Amino acid sequence: MALPPPDPQFVLRGTSAAVHTLHFSCAGQEPNIPVLFSGSETGFVHVWNLKTHRVDTALDGHGRKSVYCVQTMDGKDRLLSQGRDQRICLWDLAEGRTSVTDSVFTEHVGFCRCSLLKVAQGRWLMAMAAKGLEEVQVLELPSKTSVCTLKPEVGAKLGMPMCLKLWQLNCGSQPLLLAGYEDGSVVLWNVTMGKVLSQLVCHQEPVMSLDFDSEKAKGISGSSEKVLRIWSLNEQQNLQVYKTHELVNAGVSDITIRPDKKILATAGWDHRIRIFGWKKLKPLAVLEYHTATVHCVSFSDHRNPCERLLAAGSKDHRISVWSIYTET
Repeated sequence: MALPPPDPQFVLRGTSAAVHTLHFSCAGQEPNIPVLFSGSETGFVHVWNLKTHRVDTALDGHGRKSVYCVQTMDGKDRLLSQGRDQRICLWDLAEGRTSVTDSVFTEHVGFCRCSLLKVAQGRWLMAMAAKGLEEVQVLELPSKTSVCTLKPEVGAKLGMPMCLKLWQLNCGSQPLLLAGYEDGSVVLWNVTMGKVLSQLVCHQEPVMSLDFDSEKAKGISGSSEKVLRIWSLNEQQNLQVYKTHELVNAGVSDITIRPDKKILATAGWDHRIRIFGWKKLKPLAVLEYHTATVHCVSFSDHRNPCERLLAAGSKDHRISVWSIYTET
């Protein structure tokens, strides 16, 4: 008989609002305290201390508009947050500071999370949905220099970009961008040349979330439908559907592959978190705790596999934190 799914290891309460994004920072040297950043519907970024399970700091930089993306840049002291106030804020949290040091006005009205890629020490590329409805803008940080604006060909009718993933094969190679669009397409862009390398219609509905494993040249996407679509990238840079997995219930808000590329997690509109093996997309567990839509899932970056955690944020104002499949 299969073992019943576990309960959360612990639950974080106290955001008093729906949780839309999560990001761990746990890989620092001792005595660094591992932390979890969460972005809430009321515009706060909460910094959770994973030793005390309490909020250490609440950052208020988005005018009480929903925060739907939080990422760190080289350790937990430099933070990026994105909100429905059309701003991406850069924070300096060193030595107890809570100040916004810079911001980028996106002029985008949707909820497409930006994507970061470290290209050199202290230099990043950031892709974000732009003012033009179908456009993606790529900036260099911290200089905020525009690298390119990616515009679909006239008549392509992709609709708005819904999710973005910047990546490169190795440190010196050309940066590439995978973008999921409103029409259900996943498009691979060459950022340097500003041109489409490949396009694949993966879903009948807008692509809500995607993740990509550059080592295996394989990605996964979800939408409001009852399917997960796995696609691969061949040596000619062409995207092709690799596998389809039917879900019991419709609606995937978020998908993330664990950094070791062994398992992945999905956040469901049906209040459930699903865990799959990444190699064959074998269903491993259905985690039931939340009483409303799960908006986001995130794996921790602990160096020691047995410390690894999975966090899920929900519309029910709670963050569940799980310890599962932590053996190597």
